[in-house]
Amino acid sequence: MTTVRPFKLTDLFKFNDVNLDPLTETYMMPFYMQYLAKWPEYCMATRAPGSARLTGYVMGKVEGKKENWHGHVTAVTVSPCYRRLGYAQQLMKFLEDVTEKVHNGYFVDLYVRKSNDVAIGMYKKLGYSVYRQVIGYYSGEEDAYDMRKALPRDVHKKSIIPLPHPVHPGELDT
Repeated sequence: MTTVRPFKLTDLFKFNDVNLDPLTETYMMPFYMQYLAKWPEYCMATRAPGSARLTGYVMGKVEGKKENWHGHVTAVTVSPCYRRLGYAQQLMKFLEDVTEKVHNGYFVDLYVRKSNDVAIGMYKKLGYSVYRQVIGYYSGEEDAYDMRKALPRDVHKKSIIPLPHPVHPGELDT
């Protein structure tokens, strides 16, 4: 059974097997360090049984104001040889629980490549729905879906009412 534990700074030197995937966004070291410093409760890793080898991780943050107060999944990924075993679902559930129980958020959101049908299907099975399409979100070349899952605090599910039209990255704060 894979072990779930807090993501540590030294894990940045162990996650190549997880990040070497064309659908996984890889960031510069200061980006990961900022998340670990500001939102450590949102950073978890999974590792192989009896090994220090990472099999996946999730990183997120809490942001917004008032009814837009929410958890955001910045990255969730699992090494290709450990996929379809439930690890991504386990990491997502962890992030949702932190958002609900620690930060009392209204919803959790994430961005996913419009072409990533496997991930979109998984997120839908976990209760996420497409809130809006973001044109050119990935390096100006590929669109993203902003997917959301309402949490119990959003009693009327206002946070997941889809926008009727696509938006551009510069419009995301509105």
